[in-house]
Amino acid sequence: MHRRIIRGGDEAVEVIEGGARFGLWYVHVRWSGTTVYQVRFSRIPISGPVPVALTQYLSGRIVDLSTLTCGSPPAGEHYARIYEEVQRIPYGETVTYGEVAERSGTTARVVGQALSRNMLPLIIPCHRVVARDGIGGFTPDPAIKADLLAMEQRGKRQSRRRTED
Repeated sequence: MHRRIIRGGDEAVEVIEGGARFGLWYVHVRWSGTTVYQVRFSRIPISGPVPVALTQYLSGRIVDLSTLTCGSPPAGEHYARIYEEVQRIPYGETVTYGEVAERSGTTARVVGQALSRNMLPLIIPCHRVVARDGIGGFTPDPAIKADLLAMEQRGKRQSRRRTED
């Protein structure tokens, strides 16, 4: 586990860096309390805790990740509108780049650019945005996107079964 002090103005925040496993990948998270500063996927493990909500999510549970706040401001107001729109996409559902573009007043290409720069995947669930004719891209590997979407679909089906019983 790595701890780092970040100073901003009169404030100092202790940021923790930890990791959790998701399939063949590791999810590295920089965070403090309920604020997440960075999420990235890596093939290299890192020790240390991550927010409980993220651990639960990565284990396949339906979790409301809106309890975690974004500590990394989006790059410009235009991207902020896109990220806000993406955060509205419900667990287990997808929308196209074009639909996000229409809702946020921009083009599908700009949506793709914004999501490729997303420092907080999972918190800003860019994996739920797909191409109109396929899955679309995801950094570092589109297979992660497919796995996340499949996990959410399984979670929704299990939740429906529990509700019906």
